[in-house]
Amino acid sequence: MLEIKPNKKNIGAEIIVNLKEITNKDIFKIKRALNKYGLLYFKEQKLNSKLYIKFAKHFGKLANYPRLKGLSKKFKQITVVQRKATDKGPSFGEQFHTDSIYTKKPPRFTMLYSKLVPKKGRANTEFSSQYLAYDYLSKSIKNKLLKVKGKYSSEGPISVTTRERVKEKGRKIKELKSTHNIIKKINSKNTIYCSPGHLVGFSPNLKNSEKVKKELFKHQVKKKFQYSLEWEKDQLAIWDNRSMLHQATPFKGNRIMHRITIL
Repeated sequence: MLEIKPNKKNIGAEIIVNLKEITNKDIFKIKRALNKYGLLYFKEQKLNSKLYIKFAKHFGKLANYPRLKGLSKKFKQITVVQRKATDKGPSFGEQFHTDSIYTKKPPRFTMLYSKLVPKKGRANTEFSSQYLAYDYLSKSIKNKLLKVKGKYSSEGPISVTTRERVKEKGRKIKELKSTHNIIKKINSKNTIYCSPGHLVGFSPNLKNSEKVKKELFKHQVKKKFQYSLEWEKDQLAIWDNRSMLHQATPFKGNRIMHRITIL
């Protein structure tokens, strides 16, 4: 029996179900919930890599992350997102962003599955609903951004957080760039689709663009739009990159997550 427990303000929801025993009806309910809440998480899931990939394929085609090598040749779509106690820089993804927005076809969804985590509450992932952020935008800003595209780069501000892992497991690739509409309509609702960690400009360029950028970033991550997900071992989360920003919280210690992105 599948149970859905929405968080406050419907910013994400916990799904209570055994992912090893899900039915097609369960998958339908999970997809509908993902559209509504933007973020879903499942506690106490014992999944090997084969089962993890099988579940992910229900949501679309699996992507290869361009900046890091996969877990193995057999499971190349799984990326290891790791923090080591010896790491000196910020955590991987320690700034609000949406995944791989610098590609021409960014992933719609991201999955994380926790393999090793510190004490509960010490290495959270924070999410910010961009459905809510859009709803609270002033009318003048909405009109200003309606026909504007964001210009994004893989070498944007957040790239500093990937350097430790790219040294160990990275691919030698050139800078990746893209442009995407800042206001998107997803599932009949408007959302702000803009990654503070990757944005380098606007197209066409806006008057007072730096001021607009700062105001937009500040608005996107207001506390009233946020939910902080506490990780436990063997916990899976999936979110819609088009309607949710996310970031890792700073922490010292060891953490290993297996990530899949879905086109």
